[in-house]
Amino acid sequence: MPLYLTNPAPGQIGGCQNNPSVVPSGKPGEDGMSSIRKCAVFVCAALWTSTVLGQQTPVGGPPQNQAATKLGPIVGSPIPVSADKLPVAKLKVPAGFKVEVYASGVANARSLAVSDKGTVFVGSRLVGAVHAIRIKDGKTEVKPLVSGLQRPNGVAFHKGTLYIAEISRISRIDNVEDKLGTAPKPTVINEQFPKDEQHGWKFIGIGPDEKLYVPVGAPGNVLVPDYKTHAHIRRMNLDGSGMEIIAEGQRNSVGFDWNPVTKEMYFTDNGRDWVSEDGPEDELNRVRANGKKHFGFPYCHQGNFRDPEFGWGMNCADYEPPVALLGGHGASLGMRFYTGSMFPAEYKDAAFIVRHGSWNRTNKIGGDILLAKFNPDGTVKSLEPFLTGFLQDNTYVGRPVDVAQLADGSLLLSDDFNGAVYRISYAK
Repeated sequence: MPLYLTNPAPGQIGGCQNNPSVVPSGKPGEDGMSSIRKCAVFVCAALWTSTVLGQQTPVGGPPQNQAATKLGPIVGSPIPVSADKLPVAKLKVPAGFKVEVYASGVANARSLAVSDKGTVFVGSRLVGAVHAIRIKDGKTEVKPLVSGLQRPNGVAFHKGTLYIAEISRISRIDNVEDKLGTAPKPTVINEQFPKDEQHGWKFIGIGPDEKLYVPVGAPGNVLVPDYKTHAHIRRMNLDGSGMEIIAEGQRNSVGFDWNPVTKEMYFTDNGRDWVSEDGPEDELNRVRANGKKHFGFPYCHQGNFRDPEFGWGMNCADYEPPVALLGGHGASLGMRFYTGSMFPAEYKDAAFIVRHGSWNRTNKIGGDILLAKFNPDGTVKSLEPFLTGFLQDNTYVGRPVDVAQLADGSLLLSDDFNGAVYRISYAK
């Protein structure tokens, strides 16, 4: 059973037109009409009602009520906030920990990658650029590395090479730290990806097997995807060859890492919208060698909730269940296992999970970091808040995205709302 952060248990809902027990027979009934004709009349009437009266909600669309119409995406400014305006004083962490500004002026700071020399590479979703942050002579330098890219959200560093994920392609810059400040041109290694904007931005990472892992989201809120092209996780060789699908049935994964003890891959996945304000919940999943390779989307959410449109006749037991539930619509993104030595021993091999923050619920959640601790078998032992404060009086003062570990064991946290990166350290 998965561990719950919250358990709203959204109710099973659906319409009689989707009831699998109603099977058209083609035989006339008491009124002389066949059930097939009745079904056709019903559908025509429903379409007329939808077209003329505008009262039928499309599949996966928002419900037609005033509360729902007031909700919409939350987008920060592409212009970074100055360092003195950042909400550091509002951020709360356990005793002994400290949060400070590591770098400001990092427009739309998203995914993080740290080089062996300490250079921090930062992807973006809205400004088309990857930035490089360096500490030089005690001063922080923030400079664009490359620009003019299509939503370069994902970045990964390995043995001197920076990998960049755009909407429809993966590229690399070899010996990247020798090219800082020269606007190097990335070399495309694979462009066999869909071009859909929705859920098209990507998080990438390099696994213990030295292969590059790339998730591809579903091209909509809820739909039956072609699993050969969408709603899955791929891996490939570092030159872009040998691409294969390792897991499917994910809606939109924008963060993953490998458990340093079990070596299994864990990933966050964002639940579908517009079922209810409270769910279904985001998931923390793991890819087990002997586990199921389908994680349920769009048929089953959070391991126990059948989709109101696509879940009819499906069995949630047929899909790999999540190891933890992360709250409804919290937008769980980046996650990393902690392998450093700065933090207390209880944090060793635990995972920090970033929740960007909800938009389509009246009472917002997220804008925080959760801490997941694990049992020796890889199941989740506990789940608790670690950093809070980006959500103030139901309003976001920042929206965290990703975490990364520095060589000294401190933790970096990106904030795309303010265009900043923070450093979390610990001292006794």
